[in-house]
Amino acid sequence: MPELPEVETTVLQLREKLLGKKFTSLWIGDKKIIKKPSLETFKKNFLLKKIEKIDRRGKNILIFLEGGKIILIHLKLTGHLLLDKWEKVNDIWKPVLNPNIFLDPVNRFLRIILFLDDGRGLALSDLRRFAKIEGWSKKDFEKENPLSKLGPEPLDAKFDFKAFKKRILLASKRPIKVALMDQEIIAGIGNIYSDEILWQAKVHPLKKVQDLTLNELKKIFLSMKDLLPKAIKLGGESISDFRHINGSKGNFDALRKVYRREGEKCPRCQSKISRLKIRQRSSYFCPNCQKLR
Repeated sequence: MPELPEVETTVLQLREKLLGKKFTSLWIGDKKIIKKPSLETFKKNFLLKKIEKIDRRGKNILIFLEGGKIILIHLKLTGHLLLDKWEKVNDIWKPVLNPNIFLDPVNRFLRIILFLDDGRGLALSDLRRFAKIEGWSKKDFEKENPLSKLGPEPLDAKFDFKAFKKRILLASKRPIKVALMDQEIIAGIGNIYSDEILWQAKVHPLKKVQDLTLNELKKIFLSMKDLLPKAIKLGGESISDFRHINGSKGNFDALRKVYRREGEKCPRCQSKISRLKIRQRSSYFCPNCQKLR
């Protein structure tokens, strides 16, 4: 699943390309993608309105339109957005400006295209069909607050060590890996970056939060503050389905130390990277550097 760095990368790229533009029409190949409102209401209320702002909250993309309308996009497991000019050939949409987009198979699963007033279209490619789009009025969004349960943003300047410690101790009886991935504790961290953060901090993923020393908590906090901005700068991780809006891959692989590196040598001590299952999710770590004491 795209995590904070991947979603932030997408938001930064969308801001550069979409601000001031309007969605004029849409093609939809899977009606389940738009969760609310109805398709007809979405067409009526969310097209032909200028894109004023694009933000991220946790793993959610928020596109603010004139007239107090908001489009919320959650990419879920395998979703990513692609921006190009699209042409239908033999009933199949194909990219015109950058035909090489489809050389990468993960870019071929188009579920919806939101066409823009400049002739391009913002397409959602999603192999597993779990991604979702919601249309909100600003009034209803503020009233129902669908993102209210999300924890604080880890890269917020106000989210200092004191705030981090307070949040993470809410999950005191859980393994630290699980706590870091809990979106109600801290927003945006998932499987990839929890593994990388804990490796850098030399903390075993199964160690319970209540058993962490103050020094270990500080190391985790500093690793989080260090790794996430680096991952954004590198354009995220594309070991799975995430791609940039031009169809290219992110470059975090240059820094990936343990995630999906089972059996490879630890870059720090040369021991073999191990994998274990924590609540049905694979976790990668170095058994030598990250000992469970």
